[in-house]
Amino acid sequence: MRALEEAGIPFERLECDPAAADTAAFCARYGFPAECSLNTIVVASRKEPRRYAACVVRASTLLDVNRTVRKLMGVPRVSFATAEETQALTGMTVGGVTPFGLPPDMPVYVDEAVLSLDYVVLGGGGRSSKVKLDPKLLSRAPNVRFVPGLGLER
Repeated sequence: MRALEEAGIPFERLECDPAAADTAAFCARYGFPAECSLNTIVVASRKEPRRYAACVVRASTLLDVNRTVRKLMGVPRVSFATAEETQALTGMTVGGVTPFGLPPDMPVYVDEAVLSLDYVVLGGGGRSSKVKLDPKLLSRAPNVRFVPGLGLER
């Protein structure tokens, strides 16, 4: 939230029960559609030295990690970062990761389909809050690249 405020990005803070921070539980409890709720997922190359990227997709889709993300990162194999790696790299816990406030050198890949939405809800940096904002404002996060087909329909 501090990164959003410092960048002058307008957003609405949404308080949530930390037990309902995971996207499916959040949507069910607070009535937000999965297609407007975004997951920020940290991925890692499997070979050393490990390279990381953050990927942002609609909760109604699956991250195309084996094809699109692997090609974007230029590595032979990619996997999801562990919760511990995510916390160590971002300072954020899974269920609250947001593309704002990530390490300045971490690439951020966002499914370009989110740009057609009226609003998006994404992690607020911790499990007790989310942020609601205009998806076009995601372009203001450092190192963002909008990628067609990053999220695959379920």
